[in-house]
Amino acid sequence: MNIGLFGGTFDPVHRGHLALATAARERYDLGCILFVPANVSPHKLRAPATPYLHRYAMVVLATMGEKTFVPSLLEAPAELPLKSGKGQAGQAVAEPSYSIDTVRRLKPTLKKNDRLFFLIGIDAFSEIAKWREAEALFRECEFIVASRPGYSLADVANALPERLRPPTAVTKPFAKQPAKGDLVLTGATVHLLENVNQPVSATAIREAVAAKRPLGRFLDPAVADYIKKMGLYGAR
Repeated sequence: MNIGLFGGTFDPVHRGHLALATAARERYDLGCILFVPANVSPHKLRAPATPYLHRYAMVVLATMGEKTFVPSLLEAPAELPLKSGKGQAGQAVAEPSYSIDTVRRLKPTLKKNDRLFFLIGIDAFSEIAKWREAEALFRECEFIVASRPGYSLADVANALPERLRPPTAVTKPFAKQPAKGDLVLTGATVHLLENVNQPVSATAIREAVAAKRPLGRFLDPAVADYIKKMGLYGAR
């Protein structure tokens, strides 16, 4: 089976996430996509996230209608307090959730013939070389990257960890080619998924919540209701 792993803070999970997952499922015949909310994202340490339990609950609600979308507790904290940020008195702040550790926990549970794909947006992918054990992560799974206008195939190749990047002479002609198709290199396979970019951001959602504007274009209705009932993002 082809299995997708889709990680992120999901703060909150929105229609852009679902569109990416749906497109990836259809194009690469994914039999299952694991939505993995991060306990503590190493990329957003300066911006404390909404408590894990709320973010996981929203993922559950957003994926209820899709049998192949599976909420995952792979990065769940040992305890699930409703407080977050700096930690409670006498309690250490949680360690960041690194993707390489998550993949290594997942791989032993898969069957021999399963094929693992890591779903990610191109903005996040552009920083992939800075991730912990990035080169090893490419050995563990293939990548499905949601592309968008403004990025070239050269941008994708040059974002790879240094030892996996093609020589400049090879990537230079890619500068005029849009980021689409497949990039298959020694040690890295990247599939580029086009036409899934949606103008949705967590910032826009929070602003809409605070201003009491309709959330339908951003969120699944069940997620929007949850945010209002729980008073998240300034909802009252």
